Amino acid sequence: MDLHNLTPAQGSVKKEKRIARGQGSGHGGTSTRGHKGAKSRSGYSTKIGFEGGQMPLQRRVPKFGFKNINRVEYKAINLDIIEYLATTKGITEITIETFRSNGLLSNNQLVKVLGRGTLNSKVTISAHGFSAAAITAIEAQGGICSKI
Repeated sequence: MDLHNLTPAQGSVKKEKRIARGQGSGHGGTSTRGHKGAKSRSGYSTKIGFEGGQMPLQRRVPKFGFKNINRVEYKAINLDIIEYLATTKGITEITIETFRSNGLLSNNQLVKVLGRGTLNSKVTISAHGFSAAAITAIEAQGGICSKI
């Protein structure tokens, strides 16, 4: 066996096109880019959503509605969840950290307590917002609602 007999294993090497390596490569001249136009120039990149001059989908689809940029998004927590925390875990003072430690809330979320379900425990709750039904249900049991 000599060096001129060595070949790589069958299928291990894939021959790649050597673009822009002269006329003998078969890909010289325009280097597979064609003649003229934006795609033939260096530094060309398509814009996101560009459809070759056709009106892009994002512009064809009708727009409707209104997005309020000042909207404040709250995570809703109902009274039945608070009752569950109070009975199973024996928690009487519920704060934002209580919700986070029990996996009901992620960081930087605001909490609003809503009135679904019944509350049979006396609890002190501090949250960013309360519905009217939640306030009456909590205070009916002797609990305290404190807004942060």
